[in-house]
Amino acid sequence: MSKGFATDTLISKKSKKKFIPNEPQGRLISWSPWPPANFQTRYPAFPFVLTILIIVIGQWYLSLLR
Repeated sequence: MSKGFATDTLISKKSKKKFIPNEPQGRLISWSPWPPANFQTRYPAFPFVLTILIIVIGQWYLSLLR
């Protein structure tokens, strides 16, 4: 092996990306940088957790107003 730069075989092994064909690519909203298209499959409980969080914060806020 020559000294200095790496060979082409090492670069090609590192540059390969794993592609999962079942996951959608792109964005849910075309003009928005967030969320990615696979967000719904990665975090299926997100709407439930967000709803619970909004209810808890709302109750806390209403209790401060009394």
